[in-house]
Amino acid sequence: MNGKVARPTISDVAKAAKTGKTSVSRYLNGEQNLLSDDLRIRIETAIADLDYRPSQMARGLKRGRTRLIGLIIADITNPYSVDVLSGIEAACREKGFTPLVCNTNNEVDQELHYLDLLRSYQVEGIVVNAVGMREEGLNRLQQSALPMVLIDRKIPDFACDVVGLDNIQAATTATVHLIEQGFEAILFLSEPLGMVNTRRERLRAFRNTIDRYPGIVAENAEIPLHETELMDNTLRQFHTRFRGMRKAVISANGALTLQVARAMRRIGLHWGSDIGLLGFDELEWAELAGVGITTLKQPTWQIGYAALEQVVKRIEGAAESVHEQVFSGELIVRGSTAR
Repeated sequence: MNGKVARPTISDVAKAAKTGKTSVSRYLNGEQNLLSDDLRIRIETAIADLDYRPSQMARGLKRGRTRLIGLIIADITNPYSVDVLSGIEAACREKGFTPLVCNTNNEVDQELHYLDLLRSYQVEGIVVNAVGMREEGLNRLQQSALPMVLIDRKIPDFACDVVGLDNIQAATTATVHLIEQGFEAILFLSEPLGMVNTRRERLRAFRNTIDRYPGIVAENAEIPLHETELMDNTLRQFHTRFRGMRKAVISANGALTLQVARAMRRIGLHWGSDIGLLGFDELEWAELAGVGITTLKQPTWQIGYAALEQVVKRIEGAAESVHEQVFSGELIVRGSTAR
């Protein structure tokens, strides 16, 4: 005997209330007007005495609705993801859905695993912050025909609603700011581009903006997170190579900005005096870091909220063509890019 107490069932409630399961089901489904006052009170008392909790999953499946939304998030430790999830959760609460959150840790195989798992739970729709699905994943998505919205990252050759930042506007705004502050050499740092459209779009906008300003030197480098030696060497060489010029670094996301700031401290560079620093994503510590770090703030909560709104529209049958909803970023200027 393992000592576990069996959960009470609907049959137990019916027995305690001296009625049938049909009457208990009517009570649970809000059809209490079909029951006598005496029977309703007996069922209510039995439920309280037994501490009965109906299975929401089973009830949902019986009605053909689970009210579940699957969320596949690339990296739940990223501050960007935390803010997006907050917006999604608020919209779920408002619209009567429950989110099931899956963190892929930026691993494509985990993405496929969670996609199958969410389908087995019969979620009504999926919101995905994609890592980079391969053909196998695309085939599964198309076969499932589940309402789906992508956040931030698009999937090549896959027509789907997308909600995210206006990367062209944001990267252009950031680059122009540095040029107007008198920086003559600018290094754009990102994680490996791969097929991640956000990284590619931001780099392309950076390059296109630089082309409009003759005389500005521009470089870019792709550095995986936690490659500390490569980061240190890249920053050190950039600083040395353009000695005598005003130099600045643009970091393409918040997680990378933290690594850049740490590297600068390791090699003895001070942002704001030795070198400029501007990072995508507003970070809680950015205003506390020395003179403060200039950031390109994304409306992350609004992006999450809008993505959930859109997937609910699709669940409810909205048939408009696939579209992309973009939000503008906001430049928050601090001492790291002061003239």
